[in-house]
Amino acid sequence: MARVSKRERSPARSGVFSKPADPLTEAFTQSVSFDRELARHDLAGSLAHARMLLKVGLLTRAEEAALRKGLEAIRAEIEAGRFAWNPAFEDVHMNIEKALADRAGAAAGKLHTARSRNDQIALDERLWVREQLDAIRAELHAVQRSLLALAETYAGDPMPGYTHLQRAQPVTCGHYLLAHVEALERDADRCAEARHRANVLPLGACALAGTSLPIDRAYTAKLLGFEGVTRNSMDTSADRDYLLDFAYAMSVCAIHLSRLAEDFILYATTEFGWLKIDDAWCTGSSIMPQKRNPDLFELIRGKAGRAVGVLNHLLMLLKGTPLTYNRDFQEDKEVLFDATRHFRASLQVLARMLENVSFDRAKMEAACVGGYMDATVLAEFLVRKGLPFRQAHHAAGQLVKVAAAQGKTLSELSVREMQAVHPLLDASVKPVLGPRGAVNSYVSQGSPNPKLVRKEVAAWKKRLARGR
Repeated sequence: MARVSKRERSPARSGVFSKPADPLTEAFTQSVSFDRELARHDLAGSLAHARMLLKVGLLTRAEEAALRKGLEAIRAEIEAGRFAWNPAFEDVHMNIEKALADRAGAAAGKLHTARSRNDQIALDERLWVREQLDAIRAELHAVQRSLLALAETYAGDPMPGYTHLQRAQPVTCGHYLLAHVEALERDADRCAEARHRANVLPLGACALAGTSLPIDRAYTAKLLGFEGVTRNSMDTSADRDYLLDFAYAMSVCAIHLSRLAEDFILYATTEFGWLKIDDAWCTGSSIMPQKRNPDLFELIRGKAGRAVGVLNHLLMLLKGTPLTYNRDFQEDKEVLFDATRHFRASLQVLARMLENVSFDRAKMEAACVGGYMDATVLAEFLVRKGLPFRQAHHAAGQLVKVAAAQGKTLSELSVREMQAVHPLLDASVKPVLGPRGAVNSYVSQGSPNPKLVRKEVAAWKKRLARGR
């Protein structure tokens, strides 16, 4: 717990109390050690609130000017790292309010008119969430651009596709990389949706019941760039759904990053040997000189736990809280700030790392040779010849059995051997067999055919260039 070194009465402690708070009470309830991350957002809210109070006649021009000057001075001190945060003043709001009183005099006492810390913190958090989501979407697009560059380079290179971690069908490396682009786009969409739901003004709900003063919430919303205002003061005070939406979007994306990292860790092993990570993005061993460890991918995989953890933390935090505000809500910030920092660092590192990896085309294609992964396109060849799929499936399985008994691939079987299994298997089946034959035979939209992959890469590049 933070220690309280300076015994000053907090501006939040009213005349109803007959004695000061115990130092342990102050130390246990303080949040300024972490909620000062919201200082910029708190200042922005206060500046807008002061302008609204001036508009409705609850501040004079001189008072608003004094408040604006004081708030701007505090902002400059915070940005310069010169602001003295005092845990005796409990939180970011009280620290700024006390500093403002020292600078703006009596006018500072009017700034809290028609405002509670309950709607003030909700405002700060919504502004913070909005800012974070905008930054995360930009970072997601940077990762997508790095993936697209790789997908363009390896658009036509065959590699095994897996189900159950068993070789299934040949795909192309470019198609595989585009799969991650698609997942990240859903993440970007979730961020946009979370931003939309967070982007309503809570200020004006006050503690829980609004105010009898003639405030103009729509004007404040306009000043701060919100789409509208919340419609129920009790719900506003109790609501933390916008944090759940944010944490959910972040946790799903973190899972996607973890799955990508897991693939790349596997592909970089000697057993696979498909992926080379530049030396600048590997680490070594304290005892084994030969080691080139994919630690950054492992950390990206590991840090996903923080994002999933904060979602569970917030859900449990809210589960038993009655309407409206409860001090439990103070516990929403510290873990959220921490998880978000690590999540965004993962995005930033991944975008750079993807610029510094390469795939081994020959090894990927060689890995497609075993496992009879072209059996499905062989069955589909028979379907095109008029055979019902279940019969074609059975015939392809029989042919795999014949080839396996001889230690051959399907393409190495003679036409005579194939026709002994089914007469429709003539010489025209040969071009669809093998890794390249298989991927070139795919025609359905969204499949790994190199031509389709290159079209998708071009479409994605245009989409991201438009900022979407």
